[in-house]
Amino acid sequence: MKSAVLQLPGLNRDRDMIAALTRISGQAPVTVWQTETEIPDVDLIVIPGGFSYGDYLRCGAIAARMPVMQAVREKAAKGVKVLGVCNGFQILVEAGMLPGALMRNASLKFVCKEVKLEVVNADTDFTRAYAEGQIIRCPVAHHDGNYFVEDETLKAMQDRGQVVFRYAEGTNPNGSMLDIAGVVNEAGNVLGMMPHPENLIEAAHGGTDGRGIFASALDVIAA
Repeated sequence: MKSAVLQLPGLNRDRDMIAALTRISGQAPVTVWQTETEIPDVDLIVIPGGFSYGDYLRCGAIAARMPVMQAVREKAAKGVKVLGVCNGFQILVEAGMLPGALMRNASLKFVCKEVKLEVVNADTDFTRAYAEGQIIRCPVAHHDGNYFVEDETLKAMQDRGQVVFRYAEGTNPNGSMLDIAGVVNEAGNVLGMMPHPENLIEAAHGGTDGRGIFASALDVIAA
């Protein structure tokens, strides 16, 4: 699997993502700086977490308007898989590639802890390594993860299976509506999620629950 990791000022989880992709795919991803207008031929583009541009204006708002994001849109339109984690999710929403908005946590506090996720839809390119209804562990670290979307859009998303992950067993860390933790676009090739699966992919992390997201994408690409 050939992959690319976007790099923007303020993102600080790119090294974790590079390490995870290298370990799982056996091939180091290319890195793409914010001013690039083209992305090499890859199977997966990842926008990692952090605090792009210091979270000024709104989280991800400035990053979403960088030249590289137009290249991401073009690749996604051609079916390339795109994964946005934490700030990456916020960037995808701000770029109009995923529906909804990510607001300040209900507690108004930064949250860094482990949560539990329910796999709501196991029939996506990012979740086929799991069983529907499976509960997995995953860490979170964010201040603005409170997902909101209008009722009409939410109903359409649910009908299409776009809600992929929910916080489970009372572990919702941010007040997200219906405990939503991750969603895909209508085509199913763009996933945004607040939890950090790259930080739970090997025994040294204390578990491998996050590995299935990357393994699923790899299996689909290899098929």
